[in-house]
Amino acid sequence: MFCVLVPQFALLTIPLLGKVMCNLQILIMGRRTKVPSVNAGSMADIAFLLLIFFLVTTTIETDAGLARMLPRKTNEPIQIDYQKKNILQVVLDKEGRLMVDEELINLKDLREKVSQFVDNGGAPSQEENYCAYCKGKADPTSSDNPKKAVIAVNTHRETSYGAYITVQNELVAAYNQLRDREAQIRYKTSYTAMEEAYQKPETSSKEKKALKQKIQHIRLLYPLNILEPQQL
Repeated sequence: MFCVLVPQFALLTIPLLGKVMCNLQILIMGRRTKVPSVNAGSMADIAFLLLIFFLVTTTIETDAGLARMLPRKTNEPIQIDYQKKNILQVVLDKEGRLMVDEELINLKDLREKVSQFVDNGGAPSQEENYCAYCKGKADPTSSDNPKKAVIAVNTHRETSYGAYITVQNELVAAYNQLRDREAQIRYKTSYTAMEEAYQKPETSSKEKKALKQKIQHIRLLYPLNILEPQQL
């Protein structure tokens, strides 16, 4: 049996040495795992500048369409005091089928039907309602002039909104077609082009005043007479 003699001071040094080594290991590991920090003092300013940039450069789309709503149900139909020949009856049922003066037609034919009716000019030349600028067939059984011509739109309560808007677009397009033609004759430009020029911010006040007078004159010659007397 062998015995190892250890000096007394060594017995006291070993625990101290262990603690030093442990602390040194923790220090080294702490240095290795330390994550570098980023100065975030200016992040708020950068975010604010980015917000201003996107607010200035972003374009917001606006809804395009007709400012119209489906008529409400009523038990008392609106009475229209017009001669029958001056009224074009347009009926849109719940299935989306289109009828003009009790004749079933396709949507693509609606614009031409409306244009012919509005521009008919059926009043005799000796009468007050005579239309000198109309280019229609002058059928005495159809509308007298554009100011007297009325488009009466009757819809079913279950008519889809998409079908309703499509019909309305065709009706407005028919009027714009006639307005464009008359503006070309009188002002050597289209009615649509004058409206677009009037809406541009770079158009001067003087030019806008002149455009407004021309636009109003064309609208007076071809007023947008679209009524919705009742719902089926």
